[in-house]
Amino acid sequence: MRMTSVRPLRPDPPQEPPALHLRAMDNLAFIRDTMEAAGSFTAVSGWGMVAIGILAIVVAAAAGRQPTESAALNIWLATAVLSPAIMLWAMARKASAARMPLLSGPGRKFALSFSPPMVVGALLTLVLYRAGLFEAIPGVWLILYGTAVVTGGAFSVKIVPVMGMCFMAAGAVALFSPSSWHPWILGAAFGCLHIAFGIAIARRHGG
Repeated sequence: MRMTSVRPLRPDPPQEPPALHLRAMDNLAFIRDTMEAAGSFTAVSGWGMVAIGILAIVVAAAAGRQPTESAALNIWLATAVLSPAIMLWAMARKASAARMPLLSGPGRKFALSFSPPMVVGALLTLVLYRAGLFEAIPGVWLILYGTAVVTGGAFSVKIVPVMGMCFMAAGAVALFSPSSWHPWILGAAFGCLHIAFGIAIARRHGG
């Protein structure tokens, strides 16, 4: 009697490792996310914005009681000198607490992008002030400040450019509004927007 030979069952094929292109895509995504986080200027101080917003509301109330537009504008000009000092102090404290240099690579990019619209705003303010065109100054301030925040915010957290666009919208409203509205538009923009966005930044991004 002839016995049939027993053949061993074929073992299960080994599982193939993930395709190289899938692993490469995962690695690239990780590197991209890491670089985006490292390339963001996160020292923008939310609580500094809140302080500036509160100051702006107080100034808006004081400016609204002035008898002339030039007198009201002078109060805002004094605030325009004080507010950057408050923000720089708050940013320096936040950067120090996070143990990161304020003028790091992203910090320099933020400053270089933020500064040109502010310089243009200062020059236009001087020209408009000398020409007696006080009614145009609030709208110019808001639009150029918003532009500075949008361009600088491209190197910061995502909410910052959104705030800049809100300032630009407020500036457009101010340009076509009666001059009697300007103190309140400035107060709503520099006050309420700074406070609202400042609280959001402070909660989400460490102060």
